[in-house]
Amino acid sequence: QVQLVESGGGLVQAGGSLRLSCTASGRTFSSYAMGWFRQAPGKEREFVSNISRGGGSTDYADSVKGRFTISRDNAKNTVYLQMNSLKPDDTAVYYCAAGPRREYEYQAYDYWGQGTQVTVSS
Repeated sequence: QVQLVESGGGLVQAGGSLRLSCTASGRTFSSYAMGWFRQAPGKEREFVSNISRGGGSTDYADSVKGRFTISRDNAKNTVYLQMNSLKPDDTAVYYCAAGPRREYEYQAYDYWGQGTQVTVSS
């Protein structure tokens, strides 16, 4: 069992930056690939980024490529999402997830955090 807790969300102006953190409980964090997803009101949950167990491989949605950076610190049981050049379209609840492999589909992940709200004003 893995419990995930996100933090770092908030209100920011367009063009600003935020860094999300997701800290996991347990001793097996390094055995999971991690993903970030987001869900805006009235929309489906969508893939944002993922990272391999060791952190050497990453993927990004086209909409965030070049602006967001995912990283992880296995010693701290934490995965990060650095978000730069934020746009109003980035407004959503952001969720981190843990699963056996890096995947784009949210159904492939086994454990989820409670989400953190990111609001970008224009």
